[in-house]
Amino acid sequence: MGAHRGLKSVLAMLSLVVLLVAGRPAWALDNPELLPDHPTPVIDLAKALSERQRSELETQLSGFEDRTGWKLRVLTQYERTPGLAVKDFWGLDERSLLLIADPRGGNLLNFNVGDAFFALMPRTWWVELQTRYGNQFYVRDNGEDGAIYAALDAVEVCLDRGGCQVVPGLPMEQWLWTLSTSILGGLIAGFAAYPRQKGDLIAWSWLLLLSPLWVMLFGVFGVAPVVTRTNELLPLLRNGLGFLGAGVAAYLIAQATVGRKLEESNQD
Repeated sequence: MGAHRGLKSVLAMLSLVVLLVAGRPAWALDNPELLPDHPTPVIDLAKALSERQRSELETQLSGFEDRTGWKLRVLTQYERTPGLAVKDFWGLDERSLLLIADPRGGNLLNFNVGDAFFALMPRTWWVELQTRYGNQFYVRDNGEDGAIYAALDAVEVCLDRGGCQVVPGLPMEQWLWTLSTSILGGLIAGFAAYPRQKGDLIAWSWLLLLSPLWVMLFGVFGVAPVVTRTNELLPLLRNGLGFLGAGVAAYLIAQATVGRKLEESNQD
């Protein structure tokens, strides 16, 4: 039963990724009667935005299009959808991004991405964007409007930068993960460094032998995700202190336990 349930979870995740990265429209119906009677970059059928937010977002997206040429569009829906009609209504092309906010799929956000975007942000970037801001926990804490704004802001930032490999910003849960790997790397480095021979201060041979492991935990998983997502120094400083603190603690504990036993056995 557990294996069957795990297989279903894997298949569901693969289906989500395939639907996202295939770049195919996420609509099947054609209901033009649901479209507004005036040009607008935002169609809020689900009423996820207030009137003020919708007006401000229309101004923001129109101004961004005039400044950059990138066409960002927002459709919120629940039980009603205009379907294929939005493609002609907005003239969606390779420089167009359609953000669809629909909570019925478990993840609020879906994207129909024009081909030109993939030259600046890879397909994995859109998966990360969807999972970061469209998940139920983020929507619960920030609201559907907050998720829509955060996703659009990330897109605009990366377009202004000329492209991104990762989504900007370091969420708390991701930083905690980098801190955990930094601490684990420090524990391994500290344990490896405690002296095995009398008169030694650091066991350099053991430290170098285990360096692929602790360097990967601290450098690849503890530092790289931070420096690629934010310019803030505080998370990096905390991770560095976590690594050093864990290293010193592991060194002292290993020296007081394993090291003492080795010294007693050598004396015998």
